Amino acid sequence: MKIYHNQLAKTLTQGFKPVWLIFGDEPWQKNDALAQLKNYAQHEGFEETLRFFADEKFDWQNVVQEYNAMSLFASRRVIEIEFAAGKVNEAESKVLLSLAEDFHQDVLLVLHGPKLDAANQKKKWFKQYENQGCFLPLYDIEGRQLHQWLQREAKALQLNLSPEIYSLFVELFEGNLLALSQELQKLAILFGQQTISIEEAEKIVIKQAKFNPFQLIDALLLGQLTRCSQILIQLENEGVASGQLIWFLHKEINQLFEMMEKLEQGESQQNLYKHYRIWEKRKPLYQHVLTHSNIDNARIAQSRLAQLDLLSKTSSDFNVFTLLSDICVSLYHGEKTKHFSLNLDYAS
Repeated sequence: MKIYHNQLAKTLTQGFKPVWLIFGDEPWQKNDALAQLKNYAQHEGFEETLRFFADEKFDWQNVVQEYNAMSLFASRRVIEIEFAAGKVNEAESKVLLSLAEDFHQDVLLVLHGPKLDAANQKKKWFKQYENQGCFLPLYDIEGRQLHQWLQREAKALQLNLSPEIYSLFVELFEGNLLALSQELQKLAILFGQQTISIEEAEKIVIKQAKFNPFQLIDALLLGQLTRCSQILIQLENEGVASGQLIWFLHKEINQLFEMMEKLEQGESQQNLYKHYRIWEKRKPLYQHVLTHSNIDNARIAQSRLAQLDLLSKTSSDFNVFTLLSDICVSLYHGEKTKHFSLNLDYAS
């Protein structure tokens, strides 16, 4: 079966499952899921835990031997395997498939690691593990889901937060759940059940939100221009290379221009999604930008980005991140931004 992190506690009360698959790149959910499984295992009498790290040099026969061996120290035990990469080769798949032939009640098998690619999730071993056990994919928690998560965590810690704090924390910590959890624990220690004002929270909380270029692209596709500026400010503070962001935007805007050209030539959006391999989950993002932008604005954004790329290589008398915000705005309002020169003094 497949569940999400907020369903884990309930699922653990619904009977023993011999294998758990926990894959994804969000660290707080991973740490919490493993902690919940550890507590569950101890409660159910799994007294011994064996841990393995599966890299390219790992000998999988060690797992086979331990899985089938009787322990000298405990009748029930946990075998935890952390994968170094989100791919499983054919030899490893065969070993994992062989284990599925003899899952038993005295061994709890826990596999975890980075996000597994789609090809591995379609393999026979994975399907068997998912059918006989539980698959918990770890996705970033954002927007409304982050608000809900924040409310649950604050309640669990018996924190009394003023309403404005929720919006503040979402703005500051979106993309960095682990840091947000640590800040909530800090507030619980300092204030207990006392009501915390927005002013008190601002004095204590450190701005630790972490974003990446992919989140910038998502915000751009959705037309969230204020959020684009916020992400760019944070990426600048974190020391992300501006050249990397220029490359990401160049790739995305060029693709959008091509898609808009094909739409003008009569191509359907569904065929475009297939041609450019747009995942189902991302189709609404492209639906938005293809509906709310147009080929003229995309051309202006392309041109201004090319100017910015040249300026970034020939001058240091401006803030690249400020002008990257201009590029984002140009994709939707190019008819206005085209009247303003990029070659101005934007020095920090």
